[in-house]
Amino acid sequence: MAPLKSLEIEYPLVDSNFQNFCASHAIFSVEDFLLHDLDTLIAFASNHPTSQRLKQGIDQLLSIIDALRPPLLTGSQLLADAKRNKHVLSTGCDGIDALLGGGLREGQLTELVGPSSSGKTQVCLLSAATIARHKSSVIYLDTGNSFSPQRIAHFVGQSYDSVSHNQADHRPLQEVLGRIICYSVFDIYQMFDVLHRLKINLRSEIVKSDHHVRLLIVDSISSLITPILGGSGPQGHALMISAGFLLKKLAHEYNIAALVTNHVVGGEDGISKPALGESWKSVSHVRLLLSHDSTSNVCNISIIKHPSMASGRAASSTMYF
Repeated sequence: MAPLKSLEIEYPLVDSNFQNFCASHAIFSVEDFLLHDLDTLIAFASNHPTSQRLKQGIDQLLSIIDALRPPLLTGSQLLADAKRNKHVLSTGCDGIDALLGGGLREGQLTELVGPSSSGKTQVCLLSAATIARHKSSVIYLDTGNSFSPQRIAHFVGQSYDSVSHNQADHRPLQEVLGRIICYSVFDIYQMFDVLHRLKINLRSEIVKSDHHVRLLIVDSISSLITPILGGSGPQGHALMISAGFLLKKLAHEYNIAALVTNHVVGGEDGISKPALGESWKSVSHVRLLLSHDSTSNVCNISIIKHPSMASGRAASSTMYF
């Protein structure tokens, strides 16, 4: 979801008058609207000089929220969708590709779970480099300043530090980096804004067909959501579920593979578990657990959740840490 101001171009009813009305009730984004008492808001709108248009604007926002709900599909529709234009994309990590039958599937949300230094960001960077090398675009939402052009260069097989000395010899690296569109995102509202603008671009075909966006990465989703889950109110939970639905909606509608990372927290009996709680675990299609032995470069990967594979299946892969 997004700030109301960013909706004005696509939704004319969400104009400056409507935004000012909402602002007077401390509503500045779709999330604020979602958490506001609708009956009270309509009552205030009824007493406004432009009540009819304000009510139309409220209906417009309700339709935007409704569009985020996952569609109800029959089993045959789900099977047909799985067979149609849902390619498998190599991550460049042999262990993960072997475990998942080729890699990340377009239209699905894959979640990497693991403690710090377990290889989550490494897999994200390797996946981005692999997809970009095949002349497709990658949207990379970096929430912790972890995006590294140097590591991308390593995956491409070139020296990042020497690129400026001989541009022609390092054109492959420049082309790969040019296809990875990186955004620094430090709160969930920024993420909603970036994803909403991406949806507009994809819908209007601003992204050229020869540079089709095939991978969307959020590293890490938990660092954006964890800060809003405190307290007893429902706001944090509502935003978390909205974030998950929006990522899945983008993946499904535009045949994009979505990849997010999630840290672990301490559970009962000292056993670590994925962060973000019970509600979030049902959001992703695929969940992988990563671990890394600090004495080697081996990353261990196991399936926590998969729509067509048994949990517990495992593999290992040599990674560049």
